[in-house]
Amino acid sequence: MTEITRPQQLELIPPTAPFSDEQRAWLNGFFAGLMSMDDAGVVALSPAENAAIAGECDDGAAPWHDPTLPLQERMKLADDRPLRRRMMAAMAQQDCGQCGYDCHNYAEALFARKEQRLNLCAPGGKETARMLKSLAEELEAAPSGQDASPKGRGAIATSDREPSGSHPAVAPGRSRDNPVEAKFLSRRRLNKPSSEKETWHIEFDLSGSGLDYSVGDSLGVFARNDLGLVDQIIAMIGASPMTPVNGKPLRDALRDDRSLAPASDRLFELISFVTGGEARAKARALAQGEDPDKDAADLDVLAALMKFSGVRPHAEAFVEALDPLQPRLYSISSSPKSAAGRVSLTVDTVRYVIGKRLRKGVASTFLAERMEAGAPARVYVQASHGFSLPEDPNAPIIMIGPGTGVAPFRAFLHERAAIGAKGRNWLFFGHQRSDCDFFYADELNAMKSSGLLTRLSLAWSRDGAEKFYVQDRMREVGRDLFAWLADGAHLYVCGDAKRMAKDVERALVDIVAQYGARSTDEAVAFVAELKRNGRYRQDVY
Repeated sequence: MTEITRPQQLELIPPTAPFSDEQRAWLNGFFAGLMSMDDAGVVALSPAENAAIAGECDDGAAPWHDPTLPLQERMKLADDRPLRRRMMAAMAQQDCGQCGYDCHNYAEALFARKEQRLNLCAPGGKETARMLKSLAEELEAAPSGQDASPKGRGAIATSDREPSGSHPAVAPGRSRDNPVEAKFLSRRRLNKPSSEKETWHIEFDLSGSGLDYSVGDSLGVFARNDLGLVDQIIAMIGASPMTPVNGKPLRDALRDDRSLAPASDRLFELISFVTGGEARAKARALAQGEDPDKDAADLDVLAALMKFSGVRPHAEAFVEALDPLQPRLYSISSSPKSAAGRVSLTVDTVRYVIGKRLRKGVASTFLAERMEAGAPARVYVQASHGFSLPEDPNAPIIMIGPGTGVAPFRAFLHERAAIGAKGRNWLFFGHQRSDCDFFYADELNAMKSSGLLTRLSLAWSRDGAEKFYVQDRMREVGRDLFAWLADGAHLYVCGDAKRMAKDVERALVDIVAQYGARSTDEAVAFVAELKRNGRYRQDVY
């Protein structure tokens, strides 16, 4: 990450002016911001250009690099680009790191044949995997060394291609391909029983793993499937739990190695081979990504077997037809400087009902229900893609993290306390109800009282007659927020990509336009410049 020099605060308002210290500080920041924007020679960008800045590379901008865009819109934006760029457009655009790359580098690895796995994009799911399969077939059909595209663009060097299946060695615990064992320590519920959600503070002991991390990083957890679900599936296919599959009992293979949600295309292909008539036609359609009964989105493995009841595939073929069980990534909510040898996560437990059946999130309920104190879990650290504290400890930071999005900001605050950073800290946190959903309330209030947390702005969406979110609170204090930005603040957003992050950015543009005396296009350009300079970072999912 490029070091950003914090602008010096100009004293444009003399001490003798009839203003309080706070008013004078704000006015100094406001006018300094206007001067810095004028000096920067900012050119207005369109929204598409703004969306492109995060994905620039050797052949130009990537306007599809926006996690709020549906897949088909992303592919349309990349329609006339080289194949390697269309592969990037097929990704979920979250740069979450669950695949072990960011979106751009995953596409590059696939195109260069350094990575063979097409189903690593967890947020993109089956939709992304299907598109990548189609693009991979296009790659195989292209003349050797050519970057296939609708316009037949030129040759790509092949000298740096690695053999199929070859992956560079990485240190233990630094990649999903080389996890280490950590000991589960404890869980503590963060919201009260009256809450509509169930959120946990989870802790692991890393002291025996040799693993370290930095604030802003994420922890990958290899969960195990619920044995109750596994046993139902085994009963549905009429197999014995002890049937050997790949050197282990079927029950262990399904618990530890295979994804049971959603049902894979290959499972529907297998079902089409062992059934007939109308059922075979429907299974084939589902394998091709069609939705003949408008229920494809609800079909996990058990639901698929219930839909095609009576199928009895061979146990080994059945296991091979399922996708591998992928690790889940969680933002780390602790600092190694204040919690040596430990790492903590902030996890929402996922439970929902479809029909009459309760569904459970694999990793969240693994951590909330099935892990016992002292039990080992396979984990790894996914380094952040620039989502880290400023190099200058005196730089102010603004953190916007509703719900579990507060996790990395708890880590930031603990880190700044541990190193004695003098920079001001402002946290925006929101959830449904103040009386039961205020995560880490005691900690945050203590940080506020001590002065570590300069400002704490809260938003509760269910406390009043109208819903009120963090972006609404931002607008209420927009004058001060802009003053912080004018004074060199770095702004961070963590949480939901499709709604919250988009609404926060829209609010930020409005604030810059209103309090920075700029047009909307100039405000968009100002926000784009923050991103280019590394002063606006997002960790969204």
